Amino acid sequence: MTLASTVNAKAIELGKHVITMTTKAGSGHPSSGLSLAHIVIMLMEKRMRYDPKNPSNPASDRLVLSEGHAVPIVYAVYADVGGVAGKDPSQLKKVTLDDLNDLRELDSVLDGHPNPAEGFPFFDAATGSLGQGLSVAAGLALAARLRGTDRRIFTIIGDGESREGQIWEAADFIVDRKLTNVCAIFNCNGQGQADVVSHQQSAEVLTAKLKAFGWKVRAIDGHDVKAIGSALNLVGKGGQPVAIVAKTVKGWGTASLQGKGNHGKPLKESEVPGALADLDAMYDKLGVPRGSSGGLRIHKPKGEVPPLPSGEIRLPSFDEAMAEAGLADAVAKNKLATRRAFGAALLALGKADERVVSLDGDVSNSTFAEYFAKKLPDRFFECKIAEQNMISAAAGLAAAGYIPFASSFAKFLSRGYDQIEMANITRANIKIVGSHAGVSLAADGPSQMGLVDVTYFRSFGTADDGRGRPACVSFQPADAVAAYHLTGLMANVTGMCYMRTHRPDVALLYDKNASFEVGGSSVLRQGDALTIVSSGYMISVVLKATEALAGEGIQCTVVDAYSLPMNAQPVLAAGAKTGGKILTVEDNYGGGLGGAVAEAAAITGKCTVQIMTCKRIPKSGNSPEDVLSLVGLTAGDIAARVKDILK
Repeated sequence: MTLASTVNAKAIELGKHVITMTTKAGSGHPSSGLSLAHIVIMLMEKRMRYDPKNPSNPASDRLVLSEGHAVPIVYAVYADVGGVAGKDPSQLKKVTLDDLNDLRELDSVLDGHPNPAEGFPFFDAATGSLGQGLSVAAGLALAARLRGTDRRIFTIIGDGESREGQIWEAADFIVDRKLTNVCAIFNCNGQGQADVVSHQQSAEVLTAKLKAFGWKVRAIDGHDVKAIGSALNLVGKGGQPVAIVAKTVKGWGTASLQGKGNHGKPLKESEVPGALADLDAMYDKLGVPRGSSGGLRIHKPKGEVPPLPSGEIRLPSFDEAMAEAGLADAVAKNKLATRRAFGAALLALGKADERVVSLDGDVSNSTFAEYFAKKLPDRFFECKIAEQNMISAAAGLAAAGYIPFASSFAKFLSRGYDQIEMANITRANIKIVGSHAGVSLAADGPSQMGLVDVTYFRSFGTADDGRGRPACVSFQPADAVAAYHLTGLMANVTGMCYMRTHRPDVALLYDKNASFEVGGSSVLRQGDALTIVSSGYMISVVLKATEALAGEGIQCTVVDAYSLPMNAQPVLAAGAKTGGKILTVEDNYGGGLGGAVAEAAAITGKCTVQIMTCKRIPKSGNSPEDVLSLVGLTAGDIAARVKDILK
């Protein structure tokens, strides 16, 4: 038997499973899966070096299915090679062809789109929200370089999704970083969901674009086994990443699934016999003997990859880390921005553990990730102005065992909210840091201010990640000491974390050896009139307000609720001691800290909560005080609100 005959026979047989499993599920994308049958079989049963019984082997080649809806063909091939899966890594079980009938069921590891968190470790990231897979591949390739392995990263991308700008962010980045172990395979079947794809996403135009971006490109017939094998042989050879532009037929082998309007439509049970008969007819059409689908051999990876470190990462003392970052004089003056303390902590973490890596979006001299970049350049990845690619690349690095910190302005991170959500679905162990948050940025105006980030990241924290942990933990340090220790805490929390830092220098409020915890809060001032709950930059403003109130005989309690989701009991207990009156203050839009406190208070019914947030869209101002005045959040505004509540 020739290789072509064997692969064609497998495409027919496994194509039948694609049809039956999606019909059984009542949903799915059989036409897309059929278009990729030959390519996926050649990858997973001939060219990739991996062990189906040990899918997490760090030496193995990886496949990122950016075109996530086509996953049924990957499941079929994985079952064919005897791959294992399961939520418990210590009890992985063989995926059988019979298991394919459980596609999309609640207790099945075969999710509707790729998702390693639900028990399919062959994949490294959840995909399906299109355009993100090539960036994940870039992160995996960076990790392979750091670990000194020759693993290759294959990515399958739909022609329609190539309209997504993130694809080209990643294409740029991969060439910039000379990641020649990456292979991008574009599935050009010409059909989108609603209509044919644009001419701009045609195989011919994609070929020209990729060449212009600096890729080695091969345009092939995606059902020609010899052409597929020849193109795949180029990967990792020469000085360029490889792009394969494969013309395919959507619904290959089955007339009822071809043509416009068949995207995401499984066949009815009554249509299945006809479709299977069409595939059977392909034996004669291709000159392939029936029952000839055996004989392919998977090449397992060679050698062992030393494990990365494990366990807790310990930070040096605050003063040591600040001195290392050149901040000793600022500390001596007792005034330092939280963003600078983050940079110092990031450097300290990087020196303490090789797993810590840093990514930044062309603002490292503002986020102060530059401290890390200057002293640990091999583990710093400049992503330029491409936040979406940065987040997904971070997810790829995390999948390979690294602890990536991705930093940019909090406002600019909002461009990557979809990518952050997909990383969250993956349960990626990534740490996101948004600087210049809130209105204290002042002169640069609202186009640079993060004002919705607290609410966005808090929403993740209201959900369990399926393992008994919040889906995301958020931190908002009030001073440099808090920022330093919370950065260390982020590195040791398993799962997604977000930290919000601010631009202005503020006085150090905490003892340098203070301790912090997930969901924690601290009482910074005691009083009996009212409890004010705040965080971040606004803590300094609140303390100024309470000093003024104290001069008038009004003593307030001030609680720094620096972490969400918060342990509400201490906050509500503080409120109970002030007659059940709580005021929350934050320099962003609603739904953030105030929402969290109000929701907790509503459950107990023992405290009433009033909320101060930005009362209008801000604009530029000469100072933080100017903008705080515009949005109604000055120390005077807070004091006036306290008096009004006490009336």
